Amino acid sequence: MAKNKVEFVCRECGYTSLKWTGCCPECGNWNTFDEEVTDKFNKAKSSANFVQPKILKEIDFDSELRYDTGIDELNVLFGGGIVKGSISLIGGDPGIGKSTLLLQICSNLANDNKILYVSGEESSKQLKLRANRLQIDSENLFILPESDMDSVVSSIKNIKPDIVMIDSIQTMNLSEISSASGSVTQVRECTYVLQKIAKERDISIILVGHVNKEGNIAGPKILEHIVDVVLYFEGESKFSFRILRVVKNRFGSTNEIAVFEMLKQGLKSVNNPSAVLLNERPNGVSGSCVCSIMEGTRPILAEVQSLVTKSGFGMPRRMCKGFDYNRMSLIIAVLEKRAGYFFGTLDCYINVVGGIKLDDPAADLAVALSLISSLRDKPLDDGLIAFGEIGLAGEIRSVVGVEKIVVEAKKLGFNKIIVPSNCMKNISKVPESVKIIAVDNIKSVISMVFNV
Repeated sequence: MAKNKVEFVCRECGYTSLKWTGCCPECGNWNTFDEEVTDKFNKAKSSANFVQPKILKEIDFDSELRYDTGIDELNVLFGGGIVKGSISLIGGDPGIGKSTLLLQICSNLANDNKILYVSGEESSKQLKLRANRLQIDSENLFILPESDMDSVVSSIKNIKPDIVMIDSIQTMNLSEISSASGSVTQVRECTYVLQKIAKERDISIILVGHVNKEGNIAGPKILEHIVDVVLYFEGESKFSFRILRVVKNRFGSTNEIAVFEMLKQGLKSVNNPSAVLLNERPNGVSGSCVCSIMEGTRPILAEVQSLVTKSGFGMPRRMCKGFDYNRMSLIIAVLEKRAGYFFGTLDCYINVVGGIKLDDPAADLAVALSLISSLRDKPLDDGLIAFGEIGLAGEIRSVVGVEKIVVEAKKLGFNKIIVPSNCMKNISKVPESVKIIAVDNIKSVISMVFNV
C-alpha cells in the first residue's frame, strides 16, 4: 500500500516544503508550517486553449455595477456599494458582530435580489432565531447549513443567487482534499473555487474569516490576496461600539472606517462617532485631554485619560489601553529629557475611552498633556483640544486634515485648539469664537497650558 504524500505548507505565504522547518525561507516567519496530506488531491491539468483578449475600450458593463447595502457607512467602505462579481472578506474576533452584519445586509438586499446564506457553524433554526431578533423575514433569502464545498457549488448553480454569504470560510471543505477544515490547503482551495464562481457567474460573494490570537485572519496569507475587499472589525465585545476598517479595496479607498453600535436590534450606524465618544467625558478632572485623528476623510475626536501615581514597587508599571505601549514610553522619555518632568518612580496608565485604538501619531500631544495634567493634578480646560506628533527633540510636527479637525471641534463646542505651527498654512478660515494656538515644541506647550 502506497504511503500518503505529506508536505508542509506555510500558513502565511503558502510556501511548501517536504520537511518541517522552524523558519520559513520565503517570508521569514517562525513556526508557521502546517502538515498537509496531498496524495488524494491532484488537480487536473487544463488544456491550453487560446482565449482571444479584448480591447479595453470595447469592454462594456452594466451601469448598475454595485449593490446598495442599505447601510450608508458600509457603502462608503465598499466605495459606493458591493461590486457585482466581487469577493469580499470580513474578519474579526468571535462575537464582535460579523454574522449579525451579514444578516442585516441580507435583509436590505433581499427585497430586489436573491441571496444564499451558507452557514457552516449554525443550523437553520439557530439562524432563524437571530433573524427573528433582528426582525428579518424575506422570501428571497435562502439558508443553507452546509460545510461541504461541492454541495455549496451545486446549490449556487441551482438557485442562481445574486449574492452569496459564506459563514465562515474556515468551516468549508473540499472532499478531494484529505486535510481537515480550516487547514491552509482547504481554506486556499475553497476560496479559489468561490472566486471562480464569482467571476464566471457575476455573483457577489462575502466571506467571514476567523482571526488567530495575533488578530490576523486565520489561514494562509494568500487568502487576503485572492479576495477583492478585506474588512476588519475592531473593538471589544464588552464595549458597544465597533469599528469596521478597510484593509484592502480594489474598487475604492482603503482610508475609510465605519463606526457601529451593537444594540439588541443589531448593528446601528454611528453618524457622529466623536459626539458619542465624548458624551460621558467628566469636567474638571485631571489627566483627561481630547485628541483628534484622521480616519480616512473623517476626523475622529476621542478622550485620552492618564493616571500618574506613586509606585508601590521597585519598578514602576506602564500600562496602555487603546494606545501603543512603545509610543507611550517614547513620549515619557521626551517629557523627562526635554520638559524636565520625572516619571522614573511613578506608575503611568493610559486609557482611550470607548474601546477605540489610536494608532495615529497625531495623538501624541494629547497623551503628553494628559500625563502632565495627572502628574501635576491640574485639570485642563474643558474646551481644549490638542493634536500633533512629538519628535525626539521635543518638536511638534504637523499632521494631516487640520482644517477638517478644526471644523469638527467647533461643532462639538471646543473653543481652544492647539495645533503644530506648520499646520497654520493649511487653515484657510478660522471659525468664530475659536482660538487657534500654534506651537513648536513640547516645552512651550506645557508653559502655555499650565502657566509655568
